[in-house]
Amino acid sequence: MGRARDEIASRVDQLTRLSRSEQRTDDAETVASELIPLCDALRWIGKHGRKTLAPRKVGLTGRPVWMWGVRSVVQRVPLGRVLILGTWNYPLLLPGVQMAQALAAGNHVWLKPAPGSEAVSVELVAAFVAAGVPESAVTLLGSSTEAAIEAQSKGVGLVVLTGSAQTGKQVLRQSAETLTPSIVELSGVDAAIALPGADVNRVIDSLAFGLLFNSGATCIGPRRLIILNHPTTSKITHRLIDRLRDANEVSVHPVARSGVADLIDNALENGAEDSLGQYNSERLRNMGKMHPVALQNVPDDHAILQSDVFAPVISIIPVQKIEQAIRMVNECPYRLSASVFGPVSEARECAERLDVGVVTINDMVAPTADPRLPFGGRGQSGFGVTRGPEGLLAMTGCRVIATRRGRGAMHLSPRNDADAELLSGVLQLSHSEGWGRRIAALRRVTTAASRWRALKK
Repeated sequence: MGRARDEIASRVDQLTRLSRSEQRTDDAETVASELIPLCDALRWIGKHGRKTLAPRKVGLTGRPVWMWGVRSVVQRVPLGRVLILGTWNYPLLLPGVQMAQALAAGNHVWLKPAPGSEAVSVELVAAFVAAGVPESAVTLLGSSTEAAIEAQSKGVGLVVLTGSAQTGKQVLRQSAETLTPSIVELSGVDAAIALPGADVNRVIDSLAFGLLFNSGATCIGPRRLIILNHPTTSKITHRLIDRLRDANEVSVHPVARSGVADLIDNALENGAEDSLGQYNSERLRNMGKMHPVALQNVPDDHAILQSDVFAPVISIIPVQKIEQAIRMVNECPYRLSASVFGPVSEARECAERLDVGVVTINDMVAPTADPRLPFGGRGQSGFGVTRGPEGLLAMTGCRVIATRRGRGAMHLSPRNDADAELLSGVLQLSHSEGWGRRIAALRRVTTAASRWRALKK
């Protein structure tokens, strides 16, 4: 993996250039959000991968008494062929780490890039091959849906998908036909919760960053801002609107344009307010261009609060109690990540009550790039994890080898009338609490064992 890091670092200019798109116009974003985290992940795999995947010996400590003479080892073994279904919004970091972990675990990889990511995927695969990965170990597929369907139909050991919930359902239907295990990282409708005492500047900076980064095409970007009513949070809404008013127009990906426009239009028709006053439905639908949208007074049951919106759209929701904020997060079908802003102790307490995959406290998005951490969601945001030691282990299966030494194997002896009494005594001796019960159990075992041996003769 050290050579792979070197190859990617040497190709930074080509990879950055090939990553440019209508959504990715800032080269600094490519380097900061994809190439640096990817190389950090490769370094982590190179340093810790062997130990993470090492066999785990199960010896004497903690061995059940009835397993006397048995020693076991748990091995992590390759799954065979791993099919990675890439995504267009982060075409380097996400498939790159998944591919590296799959290869490190001893698998072969089939990588299907997202449409529009073909050229950068060619360069990414070339970097791995130049680093010493056999060409036969990595196959770059076509970017069409048909290519993914055909690859699954040929048989794979694991499917790893990053995409929408709808795509996830389609992939899982096909995986179900062959009972193929899958890891699916799907959409998010992530919430940011502002608690009393939150640093207002940090809240505004984080929201603007998360909302606008990668032209709003980030699955863990903020889509709901839940503000606890308090004098210390009273300026957040006004400050955020002022900050977003000066933001540049962005390009929304063609696959998201009509869906985003439909949700915003319907929300406005049902009483929501466009706080910035810059939304233009026709321009979004026809040209894919839009300014950030901050909605207020969105009806509680409106779909935009529970839909994956891949654009810089945020709904501002005031609440009176922390329980309301927690319920909004936990009852949403999409639960990929969340952010909590406020004093650390209160924010930590809130975070531990959220049923999501990742919670960042007083920050947003960036901490998830730590190569030591797993990443995955709940509900319609998917299941399974990639990255970190948990993600590396997910690229393997378990094989247990248990070896009995010696001649003793009571379960192989012919049954006799003392079996139940002896086993009951062993159960009580092993699991009873208190010396009195244990002594009584020992007597029971001793008596039953004598009878068992006599009957065996």
